[in-house]
Formats: sequence, C-alpha cells, structure tokens
Amino acid sequence: MLIPTEGRVWTKGFISPLLQLGAGFHPELTGIENIFLNGTLLGHSKYEIKEKLDEIIAFAEIGNFIEAPLRTYSSGMQARLGFAVASAWQPDILILDEVLAVGDLAFQEKCFERMSFFRNSGATVLMVSHLIDQLRSMCQRAMWLDHGVIKKIGDADEVCDIYSTSLQN
Repeated sequence: MLIPTEGRVWTKGFISPLLQLGAGFHPELTGIENIFLNGTLLGHSKYEIKEKLDEIIAFAEIGNFIEAPLRTYSSGMQARLGFAVASAWQPDILILDEVLAVGDLAFQEKCFERMSFFRNSGATVLMVSHLIDQLRSMCQRAMWLDHGVIKKIGDADEVCDIYSTSLQN
C-alpha cells in the first residue's frame, strides 16, 4: 500500500495494479510457486489462484520453465508471468504504469487485447505512459502531467497532439 503525500483517493471495486511486473516474486521459487505468492499478495485466495492456474500458465507462454526457479528466467519471461498473474482476474479498476514497455511485440499485442477486453467489459483503465501510440489506442481521455503540474486534460488525441507539439518546440 502506498500512502499519498498529498490529497485523497476514494475507490470502489477490485483494483488490479500493474505497476511493476513481477513485484513480489521470489527468485528461488518456481514459476508456479511465484504464481501463488503473487496471487496472494494481490488479495486472492489459494482456491481462486488454483482456479486460474492453467489460464495464467497458458497466457505467460514460458513452457517448462514454469517448474524452474525464477532466477533462471529472462526479464521478458518474468514480465510475461507477472502480467499473466496480475491480469488473470477481471478488475473494476486497472492501473498500468509503464508496464508494457517490456516484452516482444507479440506479447505486447496480447496484453493490449486483454486490457481492451477489460475496458470494453466496463473496467476503468488508468494508464501511465510516454508512448503516444499506446495512449491513443487505449484511451478516450488523457491528462498530461509535467513535473507534477497538470498541463492539459481532455480528449486523448487532443492531449497527445499538444504534448507531441510541445516536444518539437
């Protein structure tokens, strides 16, 4: 849990934070053991994790490495497993902080499909990114922050255009 330095946040519903893929993973545990560890840290019961285990393993696409210690995984494999665990349950609010700048193009597209499904199913998606194309494709509204100061809030395409223009000046 993070304590705000200023202000307040009120939420209602299940929040799935994808802030750092694989946060809470232990390098000496296997992929399966880390699924249970990370799922528990995200607030899910052992039963709920068992129900989603096959789906998580399939989504991660890391093959037999699922039985190996996490220390033997590449950073991309860890990101795949982290995203698969964190996104296995339909959230009411999905928070993404630069997490999709990792992995190969096929994995990124798979992640976007899942996030689009969540958004189209009624979830609120809060996305932090510097990748304009991702913001344009995923967001309807955007806010441009510059050193903690709000520069613009509005239609995502409009905010992205203004931000892009500012970079050229």
